[in-house]
Parts: sequence; structure tokens; C-alpha cells
Amino acid sequence: MSTSEQTFIAVKPDGVQRGLVGPIITRFEQRGFKLVAIKLVTASKEHLEKHYSDLSDKPFFAGLVSYMGSGPVCAMVWEGKDVVKTGRALLGATNPLASAPGTIRGDYAIDVGRNVCHGSDAVESAKKEIDLWFKKEEVQSWKKADFEWVYEKA
Repeated sequence: MSTSEQTFIAVKPDGVQRGLVGPIITRFEQRGFKLVAIKLVTASKEHLEKHYSDLSDKPFFAGLVSYMGSGPVCAMVWEGKDVVKTGRALLGATNPLASAPGTIRGDYAIDVGRNVCHGSDAVESAKKEIDLWFKKEEVQSWKKADFEWVYEKA
């Protein structure tokens, strides 16, 4: 499967506190994606500033970093065909009020500042975020038993 890629998905502190880790994992698994890394971590201010460096000039940056460090985050790497784009679709719009019902944010969130999850927005940013959150040996390589039932042979 040459179009397979990886994405970084994180359940933010509000999602962890609300017990949404399981339902979010279930949505990705039911879609057919493969979980290749997962951990629960409370990130440092420095780590979060690096993760959100592209937003450092925004007025909400300090609050975002503070909030994201306020509790554990469930960091994950998912793998599959077009997983970056499809993962973003599963999450829904950044503003939950603009998210369609059936998306994670559309079903579980109301405020932008408590939108439950983060997902990489491009293959390049996914690689950067995965490298920031996971050591190489923490990302597993394995074949799902249902692989042939999810993907057509090329």
C-alpha cells in the first residue's frame, strides 16, 4: 500500500478529563486505521511551545500552551491510506460549532478552546509532530489481521 501515511492525533486535556479517549480511538479503529503509537503525557511548557510554534504570534498562544499543559494528553500515531486528511475529517472543524454532527468535535465539543483533540494538518506537519512527541522506537510497525478486509490489493 504505497499511499499509506501516518498522522499525529492528540486527545487534549479536556478530552482526557471527560473520558473521551476510548470513543476517539474507537472512531479511528472503526474507520480502518491502525494505531502504531500511544502514550499519556503531561507536556512541559517548552515542549508545547515547540509543538505550537506556528501559532506563537497569535494572541491566544500563551493561554493555549498553559491549557495544554494543565493535564495529561493522550498522544497517538495512526497509520493508513490518506489518514491525515481523513483524520481531520473525523475530528471536524477546529471550531466545534462549525463541526458537523457525527464528527468528534461536532459530537463532543462546544468551545474552540476546549475542542477535545488535535490532528496534524498535513503529512509534513504530521512527521514533525510525531518526531516531537515520540521516539523512533515507540512507533510500532505491524500488520493488522483485517488488513485485506480494509484495503484492496493494488
